[in-house]
Amino acid sequence: MKILKVLVVNCGSSSIKYTLFEMVSEKKVAWGVVECIGFPEALYKRQNVNIDEKKDYVKVTNHKEAIELIIENLLDKRFGSIVDINEIAVVGHRVAHGGVKFSKSVLVTEKVKEDLKEYFAIAPLHNPANYAGVLAIEKMLPGIPSVLVFDTAFHQTMPDYAYMYAIPYEYYEKDHIRRYGFHGMSHDYVSRKAAAMLETPLNKLKLVTVHLGNGSSVTAIERGKVIDTSMGFTPLQGVVMGTRCGDIDPAIIPYILSVYPRQYKNSSDALNTLMNKRSGLLGISGLSADMRTIFKAIESGNKRAKLAFEMLCYSVKKYISAYYGVLNGIEGLVFTAGIGENSPFVREKICVNLHALGIEMDLAKNNVESNEERLISSSSSKVKVMVIPTNEELMIAKESKACLCECR
Repeated sequence: MKILKVLVVNCGSSSIKYTLFEMVSEKKVAWGVVECIGFPEALYKRQNVNIDEKKDYVKVTNHKEAIELIIENLLDKRFGSIVDINEIAVVGHRVAHGGVKFSKSVLVTEKVKEDLKEYFAIAPLHNPANYAGVLAIEKMLPGIPSVLVFDTAFHQTMPDYAYMYAIPYEYYEKDHIRRYGFHGMSHDYVSRKAAAMLETPLNKLKLVTVHLGNGSSVTAIERGKVIDTSMGFTPLQGVVMGTRCGDIDPAIIPYILSVYPRQYKNSSDALNTLMNKRSGLLGISGLSADMRTIFKAIESGNKRAKLAFEMLCYSVKKYISAYYGVLNGIEGLVFTAGIGENSPFVREKICVNLHALGIEMDLAKNNVESNEERLISSSSSKVKVMVIPTNEELMIAKESKACLCECR
């Protein structure tokens, strides 16, 4: 089957990102984002290979209207990228949580849509929006198949002793409470790129991949299979993040409820907001979740900003060290995503004093500004340290193409 173009759609609670790929070259044709859907300040930013970025404030009250705007733009006679919707062979949807039912990408059917609804409660900020995007695409692109690509799928190779929580087993049996892991497409993509860089088959490598952005996760990969990952039942678990607390003592929650009964009133929504949106770098620094703002504050002598930076780096260092032990050594350590790709200070702070694990950084290489994949370890380092820009959208496009071809 010859597939020329794939449209990738990533629906958030109030935004839609999209990328149109030409799959022969695997290059982007058009891309953009509709932000603040349902708000007066809704903004549409888009561009393609021939047109520089355009920005317009728009009136969109829901995901359907945003999708209509995107498709109309792609079809625009002067500035569009397609002549007919049938140029799009398949639409790939990023879905945050696949639960226990979805261990790989699937073609959308009525049954699949019904099954997806079961995971609204586990990922309330993401899965309902993902579902809304599927419905909107079906209305705007009738007859064009859709594929769901799950953030959790790559991690389904974890052994049970790694993904289980030590709570009564009935909660796993009845409610499927277990570790799922996230950022799967990113970890999958960079692990494959790392194998190519090291000129070694992926099935002969042991890697630790570090996805550092506003949300962050660390993954242990052995022979292409995930052994463990830092995020858990939800994306809240793991390292310190932009606004998420990461690992904390669970007893802190009932304690907060007892100390501040009026403020929280046993409200799960308020507690979720506390841990997901008011913690992490933002909560510690009191300034921002943006690492660039944190660094500026550190330069001005802000002690809380420095503490936030050090806590993030220390939490990542602990996971790298733990996964080195779990894997009994590694050949490669990969940094990716916004912070991982662009912050030499974070990478340096994480890797310092890891020479006992064979991890030694070349500071000159680490400090070079580049958008390319590259080695930043010293020539004497036993572990190759790499920076690899992630490309989750391309991964979704390739998965969608493969799934469609498999199903037809």
